Amino acid sequence: MQLTGSTSSRSKNRPQGLAERIYQQLKDDIFSFRLLPGDRFSENDIADRMEVSRTPVRQALFWLEHEGYVEVFFRSGWQVRPFDFDFFEQLYDLRIVLELEAVKRLCALPPAAQPLQLGELKAFWIDQPQLTDGQLVSRYDEEFHMTLVAAAGNAEMARIHRELTEKIRIIRRLDFTKGERVNATYKEHAGILLAIIQQQTEEAQRQLHDHIAVSKAEVRKITLHMLHRARAESDEGNPS
Repeated sequence: MQLTGSTSSRSKNRPQGLAERIYQQLKDDIFSFRLLPGDRFSENDIADRMEVSRTPVRQALFWLEHEGYVEVFFRSGWQVRPFDFDFFEQLYDLRIVLELEAVKRLCALPPAAQPLQLGELKAFWIDQPQLTDGQLVSRYDEEFHMTLVAAAGNAEMARIHRELTEKIRIIRRLDFTKGERVNATYKEHAGILLAIIQQQTEEAQRQLHDHIAVSKAEVRKITLHMLHRARAESDEGNPS
C-alpha cells in the first residue's frame, strides 16, 4: 500500500510558487506540533526563519486564515487558531455519516465486483508485518479511510471526506502518540475489512462506527500539556 498524500484544491488550481511552499511548510508545522494552537508570531518572524520577503509569507497566511488554521489580530500579528472542540466533533459526525454510507455501498457489491483497493488494504493491514512508528501509522490510517470512501465510487463524497480528513489530522496525530493505538488500529481495520469483504453490512458499519468513535472521544481529552509534549517529541525526532 502506497501513501498518496493529500493535495489541496488550491495547489490544483494554480502554479506552485514561493507562497505555496511557505503555506505547505506552515501547515506542516501546525500538523507536526511545531506551531501549537494559541502560538503567536509575526510575518517578520516567518520571513526571517524561511529567509524570504514578507509578501509571500502574507499570501500564505491569508490562505491558512481562509482555511481556518490561523487568525490575524490588528497590529499584533498572527495566531494559530485555538482548538474549537465543537467544530471538531461536528467534523467527526460528518465523517461517520460519509464512511458508513461508503461501507454500505461496498458491502452491496458482489465479490467479483469488489474494487481492487480492498485487496490492497487487506494486504497492508492484515497480511504484511505491522509498522511500529505511530506517526507513520497515522498517515496510513488516513489513507485507509480515504481509500474506503473513494472505492465506493462517489467522487464528491470522496472530495468532501478528503477535506475534513485534513482538518482533523492534528487530532489523529495526537491520538497516535499513544503506543497502544497502533495495535488497536491494525486490529480494528482488519475487522472492518473482513466484514466488508464478506458483505456483512451491519457488522462492518458497527465496527467502523466504534473505531471512529474512539478517536472522536479523544477530542475533549486534549490538553495543553499533551500538545506541548507532542511538540517536544517532534523536536526530538527532528533535531535542528
